[in-house]
Amino acid sequence: MTRINPPKAGLYFIMINFIVLSSPGVDPQKDYPIRPVAFTQVQVHDVFWAPRLETNRTVTVPFALKKNEETGRVDNFRKAAGLMKGPHQGKRYNDSDVFKVMEGASYTLMLHPDPQLKKELDNLIMIIGTAQEPDGYLYTTRTIDPKNPAPGAGRERWSNLRVSHELYNVGHMYEAAVAHFLATGERSFLNIAVKNADLLVRTFGPAKKRAFPGHQEIEIGLSKLYRVTGNRAYLDLAKFFLDERGHYFGGEKHDPKDPFSVYDSDEYMQNHKPVVAQEEAVGHAVRAMYMYAGMADVAALGGYPDYVKAIDRLWDNVVGGKMYLTGGVGARDTSEAFGSAYELPNASAYTETCAAIGSALWQQRLFLLHGDAKYVDVLERVMYNGLISGVSLDGMSFFYQNPLESAGKYVRSAWFEVACCPPNITRFLPSVPGYVYATRDDVLYVNLFIGSAATVDLKGQKIGLKQETRYPWDGAVKITVEPEKLAEFVVYMRIPGWAQNQPVPSDLYKFLDKNDEKPTLTESRIIE
Repeated sequence: MTRINPPKAGLYFIMINFIVLSSPGVDPQKDYPIRPVAFTQVQVHDVFWAPRLETNRTVTVPFALKKNEETGRVDNFRKAAGLMKGPHQGKRYNDSDVFKVMEGASYTLMLHPDPQLKKELDNLIMIIGTAQEPDGYLYTTRTIDPKNPAPGAGRERWSNLRVSHELYNVGHMYEAAVAHFLATGERSFLNIAVKNADLLVRTFGPAKKRAFPGHQEIEIGLSKLYRVTGNRAYLDLAKFFLDERGHYFGGEKHDPKDPFSVYDSDEYMQNHKPVVAQEEAVGHAVRAMYMYAGMADVAALGGYPDYVKAIDRLWDNVVGGKMYLTGGVGARDTSEAFGSAYELPNASAYTETCAAIGSALWQQRLFLLHGDAKYVDVLERVMYNGLISGVSLDGMSFFYQNPLESAGKYVRSAWFEVACCPPNITRFLPSVPGYVYATRDDVLYVNLFIGSAATVDLKGQKIGLKQETRYPWDGAVKITVEPEKLAEFVVYMRIPGWAQNQPVPSDLYKFLDKNDEKPTLTESRIIE
């Protein structure tokens, strides 16, 4: 039993040894060297996150499913499937909102079996499968009316990838399909995703069509699809799309007569340099965060150290001069983009909820690559500030941007025409328990201080864990570690940087008043 009171110190771990004997494990496959403990193995019961997770399950997921119906997003699939008539409704990227909510609903099913919710997902999967074209293509606005797709979609397939979101949409579908497969063991949705991915593999590549998506996301989806199918072609395609950036260029100047030209600049979509040569975070913040997370996945799964070096440089750039105190990123409201170094205005801060979620995904991946607590420091700051602000306590109103200053006129909305943020919240919150603990060989990491109980598999042995805390309202944390039998393993506990007078792991922010109180750690052992 270990008590930390309060959890204070910097960018390192306190190490505790437990004497145990565990059976030898098998060689791990090529992957992140550190593995997160799955959110399905962690039961959260704390004062801060537990109510929010329950509200997401009981309110936000059903609310978002309903909004997708009310706004015609699901009807677009029905029309593409020939189940109803009418023109495409809304934006060319609206398909992705349906997929994101389905991903969140699937995660919810993993934690709380719900026959009615599963039935609703099964119905959506049937509609989506029927909307899919015979060769696997899936983009409702083109299928509904190929001659008159939504503005920005391009005249024909793949003709305007910098703007169309064709690949962005299906990237979210891959993530949702993998989540559904893991939740149910059923392949109905996964088969749709595989059919589409196989079409992309046949279409794109060095000796095929050369192009890249303007909005990154498919790189993450393809990596997840590779994990569950073992088809290396998916991972190779993710790397291909990343490597295509920075070699050929489009429009650089905004033409006020062309509403899409602002989205077609190379810097805006991180196409100004090859990804391995990029040193400064520029352009649309959400796209950048998704790209950096996708690069981490490809680097870990494929073994590409030049990718790791690139995202390490970019992390230093973001945390050193382009991140708000809340952990939010994206300073410019005109283009949802990063500004120059130290350009961090409060009132006009864009700091989109999706960018905060993208940053959280990136920070977690960097921790899994390197094992450094500084990434979890940023992750924690994002989660408690720049991310959770995106949804109200009742779970039914949302912020798209999250400025740090307001005259009281900026309020949450029930939905948006461009509704990427609410569905993103629905899929992130159920995964929160998966950020608390991680393992590597005979090492157990305690990363976040969240009241919870978990059973962790460490080299073939079950380790029981329990955290008791009122964090963030109180810094006292009591952690109980219960191995099933005597063995030897190591527990690393993060000491937050904020508790050692370092609000972020750079010199970007400093506390005016320093706290000289040192962290205390007391340990008691119970031997039976």
